[in-house]
Amino acid sequence: MSPPASAGLLRLVYRAAWWLVAPLAVLRLLIRSRKERGYREHIGERFGRGIARSPGDLAPLIWVHAVSVGETRAAQPLIEALMKAHPDATLLVTHMTPSGRATGVELFGERVRCSYLPYDSPRFVRRFLRAWRPSLGIVMETEVWPTLIDECKRAGVPLVLTNARMSERSYRRAAKFGRAVREAFGGFTRVLAQTPPDAERLSALGARNVAVLGNLKFDMSAPPELVARGQAWRAAIGTRPVWVAASTREGEETLVLRALAALNVPNALLILVSRHPQRFDEVSALIAAAGMTGARRSVWAPKAAAAGLGVDVPDALPSNVQVLLGDSMGELGAYYAAADLAFIGGSLLPLGGQNLIEACAAGVPVLIGPHTFNFTQATKDAINAGAALRVDDPQGLARGLRELFEDKPRRLVMGAAASAFAAAHRGATARTVSVLSALLEGEREAGQEAEAEAIR
Repeated sequence: MSPPASAGLLRLVYRAAWWLVAPLAVLRLLIRSRKERGYREHIGERFGRGIARSPGDLAPLIWVHAVSVGETRAAQPLIEALMKAHPDATLLVTHMTPSGRATGVELFGERVRCSYLPYDSPRFVRRFLRAWRPSLGIVMETEVWPTLIDECKRAGVPLVLTNARMSERSYRRAAKFGRAVREAFGGFTRVLAQTPPDAERLSALGARNVAVLGNLKFDMSAPPELVARGQAWRAAIGTRPVWVAASTREGEETLVLRALAALNVPNALLILVSRHPQRFDEVSALIAAAGMTGARRSVWAPKAAAAGLGVDVPDALPSNVQVLLGDSMGELGAYYAAADLAFIGGSLLPLGGQNLIEACAAGVPVLIGPHTFNFTQATKDAINAGAALRVDDPQGLARGLRELFEDKPRRLVMGAAASAFAAAHRGATARTVSVLSALLEGEREAGQEAEAEAIR
């Protein structure tokens, strides 16, 4: 079979699969809602129905797709900058998960419109595009939906893959689809990559107009009130050695608790923050099963604003608590502010790692496991800068923590290196806004020319 026929056949199979799966998708949402209720809300939006723009709303609409929590937080500096650069525009942010949507609401409130992205079927995507009429579409990091790309091109909506990354592992998988994947990546108007290796792999997969603009995550910073909240928690914890295990994944908490048991640092406190909120009760049970004394942030430090600053001022944390479960959303900045050291999850198991930049920006020395293929360049650069330390397993994590707790000068040097590393790589947001604004202005000029031609 010729390559064009193969690509066409794959596209037909892909679209047919969506038609077959769509009825079952609702059942899957309802099943998932047993653990996370948000999955049973706004179901119509996943089929392109629900909220939409008023027909008389002629303001330009900038649409940003951020699949879940991590992408939404990474998009925050960009969205804020776009609102400032284009105050006349409406911002729409779409998600795929309830936790991502909740994060969007938390970060932006009523300043943006929120919706779920529809399933990747022509009918649903067309309905979505007709309802919102975006002037520019921005997709964060790794989201590649072939039908969405095709339909945006068909509707004349410029679509930009922003903060794009492509690991070697993902590249090898994608390359197996040959011309079909090249057509998908080639449908983006622009691709704005994080690093030169990302750009090379994306270009090899068919992406056009590729530019390297850096990583938007370096421009993230915790709000001052969040930092103050963490400092208040630290005052209530006292002088104990404190480390945070951030964004841990299923199967990893057991390994982290094993490292705590082997740590052998008197009175050390672990702040354990699972990446997925629906697992908080499960992680609490794991702490109890390990025979450790735990406390939940929601119980120990319920949100009580002090002097209108949104700072939690809890009672002293009991000295027998070994693990503080971070059962809250959007507070990593506070947990980092309360900690001496940070371990970044998703890396002790072959899950690809999570973002270490936020911890570095907080000036916290970082420990990270062996599996970081989703953040290869950032991890490598942080280690080379002296901001992070690689460990191989729970025993290595315990050993690394113990060495840093016992060597305060080394810990302070690492913290300063982490801050410097994060500061040195900032600026991707301004570069990205410049490119996106040029595209948006180009669309406006094209629309004005078309309108003038129609009048003539």
